[in-house]
Amino acid sequence: MFVSSGATILHADLDAFYASVEQRDDRRLRGRPVIVGGGVVLAASYEAKACGVRTAMSGRQARALCPEAVVVPPRMTAYSTASKAVFEVFRNTTPLVEGISIDEAFLDVGGLWRIAGPPRDIAVGLRRDVLEQVGLPITVGIARTKFLAKVASAVAKPDGLLLVPPDGELEFLHPLPVERLWGVGKVTAATLHGMGIRTVGEVAALGEPLLVSILGRATGRHLHALAHNRDPRVVDTGRRRRSIGSQQALGRRPRPPEELDAILAGTVDRLAGRLRRGHRLCRTVVLRLRFADFTRATRSHSMAEPTEHTATILRTARGLLAEALPMITEKGITLLGLSLSNLQDDRSVQLALPFEAGSGPTLDAALDSVRGRFGSRSVTRATQLGREPGLSVPLLPDP
Repeated sequence: MFVSSGATILHADLDAFYASVEQRDDRRLRGRPVIVGGGVVLAASYEAKACGVRTAMSGRQARALCPEAVVVPPRMTAYSTASKAVFEVFRNTTPLVEGISIDEAFLDVGGLWRIAGPPRDIAVGLRRDVLEQVGLPITVGIARTKFLAKVASAVAKPDGLLLVPPDGELEFLHPLPVERLWGVGKVTAATLHGMGIRTVGEVAALGEPLLVSILGRATGRHLHALAHNRDPRVVDTGRRRRSIGSQQALGRRPRPPEELDAILAGTVDRLAGRLRRGHRLCRTVVLRLRFADFTRATRSHSMAEPTEHTATILRTARGLLAEALPMITEKGITLLGLSLSNLQDDRSVQLALPFEAGSGPTLDAALDSVRGRFGSRSVTRATQLGREPGLSVPLLPDP
């Protein structure tokens, strides 16, 4: 696969996106620590991050770290609108845009030298246009590979610009901590730290066979390649999302099993509807829980066949919740989330699942039709009456 010999890939990443939108829209919040979300932190401004506040932290812990922070409720419609405006700027810059999430994307500007100048000049113009047209700060990393462009943007944050020249790639990359490598989470980092390995350069020096013996074949080969900045992926304008999800903060009061089941059913209804509207199927259901002691747990199950059917997904999700009920009873629960992953296009898969009476595609299609005409809450389960829907993070439209 072809990889440009020049640093022509941009990774553009909005800074503290939700919090920045709030500060943009309310002048009183500018320069002040801002936390979006009460029960759980969805986003924090850099002023709040300086106090130790982090995304996914409980609201209580965040307020203890930063008592002067202003806590605002999330406005998903505002964030979605801002994202669309930013992506319009991206597409006006180059037709080669790969959206990663609503607040970040890769852009390939390798073919724009004659009409727009070198990549750094294009990045300067991009940052200026996003600020002037949308009112938001954005950081851009420029490099020869997607991996290094993303690393560069992370190093340049907030509101920065960093170009990694091809002849300085390893000089830039090797002093960085191992956590900068994609795929290095807490467990892998702890394994490497236990061997005295703390920098990317030290990973590169180990050699592939030793890394494979330590971390396994897939992870060892992957990290060895990244440590040498070997990343052949190109900017893919047809990339579709790999998962969708929703979560609901529950506070700290006890929740009986029947209430948790009602919350879960409402979440499945919304996510399955999203699947069908996007002509997607899911293979894996993932249940995410946060407990009152701030610990977390994840349970997942991959089904025999990909599906879009509400009843099948709900049955799987209920099985995962049943497995977790002893932990919930012991620890209490403060957040329940569900993700549908391993998504596939429904046009390329022939369904072969048996359907329960009254729960197959005909019923799903009829309910979708009514909701599409009269609103998403026009037809709902009896258990959902009077209940607020969970928080759904805005998503990029699939290509």
